Amino acid sequence: MSKEAIISAKNIGIGYNAGKHRDQNMLYKNLSFNLYAGEMVCLLGANGAGKSTLLRTISKSQPILAGDIFLTDRNMTHYSEKELSQIIGLVLTDKTSTGGLLVRELVELGRYPYTGFFGQLGKYDKEVVEKSMADVGISHKANSYVAELSDGERQKVMIAKALSQECPIVLLDEPTAFLDIESRIEIMNLLHHLAMYQNKTILLSTHDIDMALLLSDRLWLLSREHGLTSGITEDIVLSGSMDHFFKGDNIIFNRNTGNFFPKRQSDRKVFIEADDTLYHWSKNMLERNDYSVAEERSDSLFILKAINCQSMSIQIAKTGAVSQFNNFEELASFLKTYNR
Repeated sequence: MSKEAIISAKNIGIGYNAGKHRDQNMLYKNLSFNLYAGEMVCLLGANGAGKSTLLRTISKSQPILAGDIFLTDRNMTHYSEKELSQIIGLVLTDKTSTGGLLVRELVELGRYPYTGFFGQLGKYDKEVVEKSMADVGISHKANSYVAELSDGERQKVMIAKALSQECPIVLLDEPTAFLDIESRIEIMNLLHHLAMYQNKTILLSTHDIDMALLLSDRLWLLSREHGLTSGITEDIVLSGSMDHFFKGDNIIFNRNTGNFFPKRQSDRKVFIEADDTLYHWSKNMLERNDYSVAEERSDSLFILKAINCQSMSIQIAKTGAVSQFNNFEELASFLKTYNR
């Protein structure tokens, strides 16, 4: 069953308009895509790929250089600024001079499309503001100054401001940049929740590939070499698109784990006998110490048996000699000194 796109673009050009010589500043030609209600989409790409430019173009805060973008089947150029501000909320990474505002005051600015800059907030407006703060879990900071907040809390406030606009579409430029791990997970999970349970269309650029693979409904991969590739997250991963979009001489993408790894090559192979968790961390230690994992016992330099973290042993394949280890620290010491 096909879905109707809330935003669609066909063969658009994005970049920077420099008068007559547009091609000199056009980052991409012929980009096409669709955005759907109730989905969270993560835009991935290297630094300088043009992710921010694409987001700004979709939000009409930067002019499109070719082609057309349609918002619910109406050309975006036909929307007034006020109309667009009631449909699209934009959260940028730019530092804003809002530190002197209370959290509630900043979120109230999201009602500007409905009240005007100096408009008075009515009962409904205040209810929307309170709900927006509650939805992102920042109500307890409503009377705190923005300058007093952590980076993660400040990002929540900016999302609450976008929600108070009552926009069906929210675009975010690297909302988890510079956040600690707890805040990054919290923000990404919040955005996923807004898409799933409030039917918001969420499009964000990010370098948090692990969280994008876990929570995004679709991935957009943007690169100067390949243009824009989009699809359901699992289709993108299993098709091999992640491999060639982020390929490099020194990194590889593991489709089984969804992680990137430094490329390692070693003739010193070890066969591991362990349960899943111990196998993973034993393999991690081996590869960090310039060993590789053998598929067969017969191919191995030695055999590592791990019963638990306090009971491990290595049997040398040629001699049959066995060494016992009580923890990974002892194992690491052996690996670093063996045949060096």
